[in-house]
Amino acid sequence: QVQLVESGGGLVQAGGSLRVSCGVSGRTFSSLHMGWFRQAPGKEREFVAAIGRSGFTTAYADSVKGRFTISRDNAKNTVYLQMNSLKPEDTAVYYCAAKTSGWGTQYDYWGQGTQVTVSS
Repeated sequence: QVQLVESGGGLVQAGGSLRVSCGVSGRTFSSLHMGWFRQAPGKEREFVAAIGRSGFTTAYADSVKGRFTISRDNAKNTVYLQMNSLKPEDTAVYYCAAKTSGWGTQYDYWGQGTQVTVSS
């Protein structure tokens, strides 16, 4: 069973930076396509960023493009989301997700989420 554990969330002022991490166990990490999603209060969960198995291919939601960077360390079984120039509208629970299939398919595994709060 694949397990995903997020960490690194917290409270930050607008314009600040934060990095969230997701540790993965239970499957060969380099075989997993990884993504980050978020859900704000009263809103649907939305895609934030994704990264391919090798780390060379990434994708971002328009709302975070140029501010957020997804990366992975296959030696540490960890995926990261570096968030810069944070805005109050970035406030949400951030979820890590993994899948064995490629781009354009559903994610199979989810973490429990980590809260990110951006104050104005």
